[in-house]
Amino acid sequence: MIRKTIYCTVSNDLNHDQRMHRICGTLSDAGFEVCLIGRKRPNSKVLEAQNYKQTRLTCFFNKGPFFYLEYNVRLFIFLHFHTPDIVYSVDTDTLLACTLIKSLKNRKLIFDSHEYFTEVPELQNRPITKKIWLWIEKTCIPKTNAAITVNESLAKILGNLYNKTFTAIYNVPAKSLSLRYDAPTTPYIIYQGALNQGRGIEAIIEAMQYIPDTHLIIAGEGDLSDQLRNLAQKSPVAHHIIFTGWQSPAQLKSLSQNATLGVNLLEKNSLNYYYSLANKFFDYMHAGVPSINMDFPEYIHILNLYDVGYTVSDLNPENLATKINNILQDVTSYKSKQINCLKASEKYQWEKESIKLLEVIQL
Repeated sequence: MIRKTIYCTVSNDLNHDQRMHRICGTLSDAGFEVCLIGRKRPNSKVLEAQNYKQTRLTCFFNKGPFFYLEYNVRLFIFLHFHTPDIVYSVDTDTLLACTLIKSLKNRKLIFDSHEYFTEVPELQNRPITKKIWLWIEKTCIPKTNAAITVNESLAKILGNLYNKTFTAIYNVPAKSLSLRYDAPTTPYIIYQGALNQGRGIEAIIEAMQYIPDTHLIIAGEGDLSDQLRNLAQKSPVAHHIIFTGWQSPAQLKSLSQNATLGVNLLEKNSLNYYYSLANKFFDYMHAGVPSINMDFPEYIHILNLYDVGYTVSDLNPENLATKINNILQDVTSYKSKQINCLKASEKYQWEKESIKLLEVIQL
């Protein structure tokens, strides 16, 4: 029996895209011949082995409009000569090439929106660029065979914008077989993820000077890597702030399981952030670690169902420090939230979300 081929497209370098590795692993296990396509950056590390094919396209440009144009051209050429049965486009920056392949080759097209793409902070003061991306979405999304996104809020918003049904598939880990390790000698707060604009990382770095006997571990890299390291070096407690760089999923799991508190902070001036539901929120949950989050709709909804963490309404460093100090001092409430994390992880696990994914693919 010939297996159906499905090619999944992203614009990152693949190694740290945990959602796509979960998706591609599920599709491969279900019997599809899968290829995950990304791009090779100047500092990209060797690809980690998976149970499906991976390939990276090399571009002359690495950012800005010329990168997106070049990448879509290269992606179109690659898909044209390989012609999978199903094209799985992730986010708007791969959608144009994938839609052209669908139209020219009469292939099935799945669109997976991992964020509110046209409302990211980087587009807020760039109206012409934003209009171009909106035109791509309005032209291409109605032509897709099925559409996916990461939470119910975005499913409603994008569905209304483009008159298309979006299925919410949560970006959650697989069920954890192990829980917490031994608590570290010095308690620490953890931030995991990209070091990019609007993530509230500056605020937690500045707050650390007001939080005694606690360290901060920042696991990730991004556009603000150098800037954030410089900010940390100027802190009175610079020796309490540790940058680990990118970590493997296993290393991240270990760091999170040993942490005291997970950080998931975002600025309020972006609708993309306001309607987000970050994978780190669920990663902390599965590690049995309460997290501190913004008072945004998706987080409030889950916290009302499962009391697994805390919310804040602003990113003022002193207010943030006061909140964290109160959390660390209220041991009874904290331990209750630890237990709730493990209960909630039974509901929010990839084994359940993967069933919805396969139902969409088979439409």
